[in-house]
Amino acid sequence: MYISKCELEVRYAETDQMGVVYHANYLIWMEVGRTKLIKDLGFSYAGMEKDGVISPVVDINISYKKPLKYGDTVVIHTWVESYNGVRVNYGYEMYNPKGELAIEAQSSHVCVKKESFRPIQMRKYYPEWHDAYETAKK
Repeated sequence: MYISKCELEVRYAETDQMGVVYHANYLIWMEVGRTKLIKDLGFSYAGMEKDGVISPVVDINISYKKPLKYGDTVVIHTWVESYNGVRVNYGYEMYNPKGELAIEAQSSHVCVKKESFRPIQMRKYYPEWHDAYETAKK
């Protein structure tokens, strides 16, 4: 299983009145992790969009373990949890500066044609991407 890793510094604007990261920002950080994973595997989500294919979120789950605060450096781990040629499930873990697990999350996506929202088979449209996901998955 391949795990992509990236670091972000928590900005003040990403926190709430309690001084911890506002929950919706984790969704953005999950996107950062996915984009990094896709880039690490040699592909570009932006390139897929230019082809008229998008990958909407169809399910998401986040479990909050420890708070992250302004100035913390968060380490985001992202991987392909499962993949069946149409649906891909990504896994995420985010760690605080002490190396403690702060967030566990999963998101599910399906690639669809932008104009019709009809699902596509990755094997047919992006065979190299399909092979990379098959190799990288858990």
